[in-house]
Amino acid sequence: MFPGINPRDMQKAMKRLGIKQEEIDAEEVIIRCSDKEIIVRNPQVAKVNMMGQETFQISGKIEERGLEAFTEEDVATVVEQTNCSDDQARGALEKNSGDLAKTILELKKYVR
Repeated sequence: MFPGINPRDMQKAMKRLGIKQEEIDAEEVIIRCSDKEIIVRNPQVAKVNMMGQETFQISGKIEERGLEAFTEEDVATVVEQTNCSDDQARGALEKNSGDLAKTILELKKYVR
């Protein structure tokens, strides 16, 4: 944790301060946000309890991945319901944040 400090002494000091630390054997950590996922590969995870407040410390190789608000099945449904092209369906779904019903209703007004 701190360079040059004996880990055993550090554990004793933490115990005196009421800090408990537990290592968690994790294979992968995924943090989901509204617009992306943050993936931590080969993580080192520590659960720290300090005066009843639990926190997690995570380190490892970080990778970010954007999220699409819709699936290929959604695109196929829009195309089937509105007779529009795949590209039109994708564009409308992106514009409507993946809202399938709103997209279909909107496209039915313009595509005949």
